Amino acid sequence: MSLRYLQHLEELGEDFDPAAVVRLAAVLQMTYDELLHGRAELPPGQPPPGPHPTLAKLTPDECWDLLSDHGIGRLALSSQSGPAILPVNYLVDAHSVVYRTSPRGAAAAVEGGEVAFEVDHLDEPRSEGWSVLVVGTVERIDDDTVALLAAQPGAEPWAAGIRDLWLRIRPTRVTGRRIRTS
Repeated sequence: MSLRYLQHLEELGEDFDPAAVVRLAAVLQMTYDELLHGRAELPPGQPPPGPHPTLAKLTPDECWDLLSDHGIGRLALSSQSGPAILPVNYLVDAHSVVYRTSPRGAAAAVEGGEVAFEVDHLDEPRSEGWSVLVVGTVERIDDDTVALLAAQPGAEPWAAGIRDLWLRIRPTRVTGRRIRTS
């Protein structure tokens, strides 16, 4: 809803249903007064009024469920010029992460090398979100498995020219956290 429209509703006064404003405030997780007059600035370090976000650990199964619903994550690896974090599109295959790159591409991790892979989702207006981290070693995928993976939905790389090298991250650790407003 635009601020101008909200001002128009405010100008209607008694001609507008105040219960609708209360419902709108509830949806936005604001008080009636905050919606009509804006939020007062809080002193530094003071949490906002209302529900407070809580942090919870995710189980490995919850982590894999969240990973399976997304297609772009970040790969962290060591490169010749130092640590690098790169976006990659990926698939989940048998509790491992699979991605495509070119043999000389920045995401072409050394076989047997350790990498980290992270996916997250943030809902800033609600102060909620989650993050999953997979740490593991990299292995090349054989041609027979590549043919099976290439047929899956989402297997097409989102960046042009990335077709030749398929890599699998064999996890040694899978962790995740979720933050929710209680």
